Amino acid sequence: MTNHLNLEIPPEVREFAEKTVDQARKAFDGYVAAAQKAAAQTEAAAENAAAGVKDMSAKAISYAEANVKAAFDLAENLVKAKDPKEIMAIQTEYLKSQIAAVQEQAKAMGETIKSAITPDHK
Repeated sequence: MTNHLNLEIPPEVREFAEKTVDQARKAFDGYVAAAQKAAAQTEAAAENAAAGVKDMSAKAISYAEANVKAAFDLAENLVKAKDPKEIMAIQTEYLKSQIAAVQEQAKAMGETIKSAITPDHK
């Protein structure tokens, strides 16, 4: 005696399964697209930050070099001074020029930092 079972999947179940797989595929594709976009944005931000750090380092070294050179020039001028009045004049001029230089350097570094942390809108 043969017991024949009907094991065919009903069309409604098959249609439901197909829709579910399609929805899952679309959701995954959306997730992958969002992940790729986030990765690209992170990479762009990292490149921008690296360029900003490189620029800041170059400026910092340049400023340090200029400030040390000014200090050596001051020392050289002080050694050549003839009297306390000339020493005071040299020191006063040095302080004025260094205050102006440091203000300009701080302004430039601030602009460099701002541009390094501001997202690039290309």
